[in-house]
Amino acid sequence: MTDSPHPSAGLSQHCSHQALLTLPAQEAHVSAARHFAADLLETWSVPASERDSAVLIIDELAANAAQYGRERMTLLLVLDHDTLHIVVSDSGTAVERPRPDIDPDEHGRGTGIVQYLAQSTEVHQTRSGREVRACLRCSA
Repeated sequence: MTDSPHPSAGLSQHCSHQALLTLPAQEAHVSAARHFAADLLETWSVPASERDSAVLIIDELAANAAQYGRERMTLLLVLDHDTLHIVVSDSGTAVERPRPDIDPDEHGRGTGIVQYLAQSTEVHQTRSGREVRACLRCSA
């Protein structure tokens, strides 16, 4: 965990809390990202229902990063006043192609869950890969 201005460009520099976690882009590390976020958000006094929504968003975004990222995935959490900014970056490409071993009915639900729970979402291609941002209102 680092207090670093990594992919937080455009986010307030006067934030209450900020944390950064970088892991290999592998499915085995998705649970580590989820547990890290859950523990951290509890420490930041984010209410349980909002924490659960945030952890679900993080789980879905980290799972996508693990599936499509090539080398690493980075989770940035910024709690700024009453908004939690969740930024997941990976070293993959912006275009997601369905894997042939996944039933088409099972593909793409994670994105829908994130869009339903978050107040806003954005996907950007960066120099080193892809970045997905989700914002969630929190009453911490």
